[in-house]
Amino acid sequence: MELSELENIAKEIDTYSIENPETLEAFRIHYIGSKGLIKGLFKEIKNVSPDERKAFGQKLNGLKNLAEDRYKTLQNSFSQKNKKASKKTEDWTRPAEEVNLGSRHPVSLVMNQMVEIFRTIGFGISEGPEIEDDWHNFTALNIPKDHPARDMQDTFFLSKDPDTVLRTHTSSVQVRVMEKEDPPIRTISPGRVYRNETISARAHCIFHQVEGLYIDKSVSFADLKQTLYYFATQMFGEKTKIRFRPSYFPFTEPSAEMDISCFFCD
Repeated sequence: MELSELENIAKEIDTYSIENPETLEAFRIHYIGSKGLIKGLFKEIKNVSPDERKAFGQKLNGLKNLAEDRYKTLQNSFSQKNKKASKKTEDWTRPAEEVNLGSRHPVSLVMNQMVEIFRTIGFGISEGPEIEDDWHNFTALNIPKDHPARDMQDTFFLSKDPDTVLRTHTSSVQVRVMEKEDPPIRTISPGRVYRNETISARAHCIFHQVEGLYIDKSVSFADLKQTLYYFATQMFGEKTKIRFRPSYFPFTEPSAEMDISCFFCD
């Protein structure tokens, strides 16, 4: 290839019609792309006579710089035009795009479902602190100092203060409600509780409870049974059966535990 041919290519680069980003990209591919014209010319240097090889290489480097400079200049020009155009077309009165907030945690979903069931039969919602004092967590619930629930194996005590604990149940919320409100009272207290127990596949040191408190005239154990029966059928299905077993709790008399039939196999 003669030096005069390189001069002709330089004229082509200067006069190449570039009107938009698409034609600019075509220019890049044709001249300075990995398989472009200039890359191919560099491979031809070995075929140029030794006397002209230096001049040919210098001319070819100038050609490469010429093409790259024009490409970068026009690229910046188109980029600035796009920015100006986007600023002109922005409409600040348009409604914002909907933000995807993700999904709720399964525990939250179940909690909300339980709360809604009790809400439909007149129960309010009460909340209290997760860091509790001895009075609200134990003493007010008739749990004496020597009760096993006060053992270090069951309770998280904060620092060196024996009167400050992470609540072991949401019954402490019921105490606070009774201190502030006069009967009749009908409320549930859902929330996290803490027990200093071994973590396993079936148990954790942090779990959730939903406790209920109903104080009024002429309230009996039958009201409790019917309330729990209604909850079980709403939560687990109409075929759910319940069974009460006598049990002991220091803060309730009479006391019972409840079993429900399996909601998978009935």
